[in-house]
Amino acid sequence: MPSPLPPLGEILDLLPDVVCVVDPEGRYLAVNAAFEQLIGYRPDEVLGRRMIELVHPEDHGITAQAVQRVMEGRPLPNFRNRYVHRDGRIVDMQWSAKWLPDYGVRIAVGHPITELRDLERRLEFMAGHDPLTSLPNRYRLREELERSLGGGAQPLAVLYLDLDGFKAINDRHGHAQGDRLLCETADRLRRALRHGDFIARVGGDEFVALLPGCASRADARAVADALQAALDAEQAPPPFSRIGVSIGVACCPDDGDDAETLLRCADADMYAVKNQRHRVAAT
Repeated sequence: MPSPLPPLGEILDLLPDVVCVVDPEGRYLAVNAAFEQLIGYRPDEVLGRRMIELVHPEDHGITAQAVQRVMEGRPLPNFRNRYVHRDGRIVDMQWSAKWLPDYGVRIAVGHPITELRDLERRLEFMAGHDPLTSLPNRYRLREELERSLGGGAQPLAVLYLDLDGFKAINDRHGHAQGDRLLCETADRLRRALRHGDFIARVGGDEFVALLPGCASRADARAVADALQAALDAEQAPPPFSRIGVSIGVACCPDDGDDAETLLRCADADMYAVKNQRHRVAAT
């Protein structure tokens, strides 16, 4: 006679993944040993409790939707949500779940994907940000500009900034020093802009700021002057003196009501400002 199989619970306790059995109201009926290892609670601490109590509050809505789908008889193979570990840290989980109406229980099997989510977040950040300054890049700028204009011609100012003499700085002092200057510029712009404004690096020494709600050219130019003052307020990193910048302005709806037109107008105004600065410096 073959030996009897060990109890199912002992087999489930060997699994590295979490296994949960809950009743129709979502109360835990059984969990395996991995539940304590990954989420921090012993079985006797969760049996009878509602599953949703351990889910991150921000994920209650999507979890309720997922539960509804499973209870309608549609298995859910790759659902993600976050649990709050007993020690307070967040655990990203991926689940497969199924409702068994003949037994009146819902079974879910899950494993942590925190490292995968961290990698996804890093890749997402890298796709939308400049690797040197960590500012949003031109693609994120375009998304933000299109979003700001999406509801129609909303008041908005676009500032186009270009550092003065940056190529000569790179040629004279090397790219490492030029990178230091770009990072310092980005830091000062972040600190100087108002809450709700947006700043991106769109080229080698070019930056673009979006000023939502700013429709007046005079107000936009006042912000540009404040940014110029912030860049001039301190000595730039040695061996530089001060950070010179030319700033062009375009306003929606006066100068245009689409992203391409506003960026083109702000860029043209920036070159006009730069040429004027050169003429003044030459006299």
